[in-house]
Amino acid sequence: MTNLTKSGIFSLGDRKVTRIGYGAMQLAGPGVFGPPKDRDTALAVLREALASGVDHIDTSDFYGPHVTNQLIREALHPYAQNLVIVTKVGATRGADASWNAAQSPAELTRAVHDNLRNLGLDVLDVVNLRVMGAIHEPSEGSIEEQFTALAELKRQGLIRHLGLSNVTATQVLQAQRIADVVCVQNHYNLVHRDDDDLVDELGQQGIAYVPFFPLGGFTPLQSEVLSSVAQRLDATPMQVALAWLLTHAPNILLIPGTSSLKHLQENLAAGDLVLAEDVLAELEAIGQKRGEYAGS
Repeated sequence: MTNLTKSGIFSLGDRKVTRIGYGAMQLAGPGVFGPPKDRDTALAVLREALASGVDHIDTSDFYGPHVTNQLIREALHPYAQNLVIVTKVGATRGADASWNAAQSPAELTRAVHDNLRNLGLDVLDVVNLRVMGAIHEPSEGSIEEQFTALAELKRQGLIRHLGLSNVTATQVLQAQRIADVVCVQNHYNLVHRDDDDLVDELGQQGIAYVPFFPLGGFTPLQSEVLSSVAQRLDATPMQVALAWLLTHAPNILLIPGTSSLKHLQENLAAGDLVLAEDVLAELEAIGQKRGEYAGS
């Protein structure tokens, strides 16, 4: 079994976590909507993740909606003392599976209570404000009203720590003037490198950076270089992409998601991969040629 501590430890608020966690988004049905295809397997994946050493899970009540949080509660409640559950608010799902902004103070407050209820918690460990922006890319604009509303819920004792998702560096600074930020979750991978400077700036402050879409997300990136490296290392492209992220910066925390027990173990084993300097140079070159690859 993979020893997740080999990949390192980093702070998430006042907790220390292993750098490889688990993202629960894919436990919901197709399009992150409705129930899972196989409920028993979904529950087994969650239990196996913790049995394998995972100590932080990323989720949201708008996954499903409600589905992933209810699965987490069924599989894992009462929760292990070392488990950190990170959720996010700022969106709702339409009956047609659409993703809709829900950013008013009233909507954010309702979302926090939905997460508390469906996870079976009295207080949420970490709540990320998911700014809708351009859906999967951030765009500038004030987040003062939204983050102030969450800071008030933190003051009331419903939230321990606050984070951000899908934000710009300017929005991070704006939020930090309101309350402490313990993590930032943005689109980032071998090809999509817009946040290089932000990753470094957050690292200098001891703030976790949590990339989503490590292999391109809904449109997986295709790269002959990545496939070649994976083949030479007897690994999968996802494992290499995850190992690159772990090597790239010490404040990066991973939350790879899957609904498969096999893929779960593959993702966790990414922490065992050692990327030599020549391999890292090959992988770095992918980002310099991002226009050549699908999903960029």
